[in-house]
Amino acid sequence: MGAEPDRGSRNDSEESCIEYNWAAMTNLTSAIKQLEQERRRLSSRLEQLNNAVSALTTTSSTRGWTMSAAGRARIAAAQRARWAKAKGQKVVSIASRKRRRVSAAAIARIRAAQKARWAKWRKAKKTA
Repeated sequence: MGAEPDRGSRNDSEESCIEYNWAAMTNLTSAIKQLEQERRRLSSRLEQLNNAVSALTTTSSTRGWTMSAAGRARIAAAQRARWAKAKGQKVVSIASRKRRRVSAAAIARIRAAQKARWAKWRKAKKTA
């Protein structure tokens, strides 16, 4: 049998293959780093866009109050009046809400009761 090549020594084709693999690995590592950097940039941009969308949608969709039935009725009556005017029909007036008036006697009773409450409070504070 002939002399077997020493496994520790490499020929030229193996050396070039190793160099190629090393170059490919450095290129691959570089590409992976660039892709990770791009992913971080896009993730940051996506988070900014999500914040902008949520800021726009939350302010317009959530209200801190609800409208009363009387308020909705007034708005509906005003819209009906606008449509009637646009169509040339008779415009029905929108009746304004009448304010409730407190009689002079009721105001006098409220004042007397409030004076009595304050007098009681002052007396309790003085004795304490």
